[in-house]
Amino acid sequence: MEVREYAELVLLSDSLNDKIATVDGLFTDEVPGESLDVREPARPAHLRFAPRRAAPAMPKPGAFVDPARRAVAHHILANHELQALEVMARVALLFPDAPTEFRLGLARIMQDEQRHTRMHIERAAMLGLTFGDLPVNCYIWKKSLEFDSVLDYLATLPLVFENRNLDHSLEFAAMFEAAGDERSAALARVIHNDEIEHVRFGLEWLRKLKPASQSDWDAFTEHLKWPLRPSKAKGDEFQYEARREAGMTDEFIAKLEATLDEEVAST
Repeated sequence: MEVREYAELVLLSDSLNDKIATVDGLFTDEVPGESLDVREPARPAHLRFAPRRAAPAMPKPGAFVDPARRAVAHHILANHELQALEVMARVALLFPDAPTEFRLGLARIMQDEQRHTRMHIERAAMLGLTFGDLPVNCYIWKKSLEFDSVLDYLATLPLVFENRNLDHSLEFAAMFEAAGDERSAALARVIHNDEIEHVRFGLEWLRKLKPASQSDWDAFTEHLKWPLRPSKAKGDEFQYEARREAGMTDEFIAKLEATLDEEVAST
């Protein structure tokens, strides 16, 4: 399947089954086409983006003992994964002149995002909640509307959102495990391992596309659009070794670990 055809299927179909269906075979990128700037993904009516603050907040750790609250967590996380998938499809359509190797790699990662979405949807259903029964937000998607280059994408999705999930995925695993939900905990650990590879992909392409004289850190921070900032690329329990596995230098990791969230620091 052509990368463009795949991206169009994900982004322009309003069928959830089409969006997250497994794609067989190898990808090609022989006909990338013209740049297409999609401002909102097609979605079925029950999964269209809700007004600001209409979607439920992530349940607190202590609430995970309740299966219904764990189902809500999986519902929220399924939407996060679906947004990531849609953002990647948007990047494939918006930047057809990006290197073919990057575009083929992006398509492979999109398959991971489809699988993650399916995993969370299936687990939420086992806990009694159908995907789309709750309002969903568009925070990750909206950040993609500010991309002016592939470097903007790399700094934002792999190096903020997926970087942060190196921490969050294991935090969720611990919360699920504490609630006695080993199945959900195992799911979170699978996603953690995939995120290491996704962050590695983002970092490798940041290094390939940035000016040779520019440091990884400076390229990363230069391509973040406020209010995104380095402090948003980490969770509560900083996973140093996962970041080393993803290829970050000790200097980059130290700078990231040292960043403070201005909102937290001011309280």
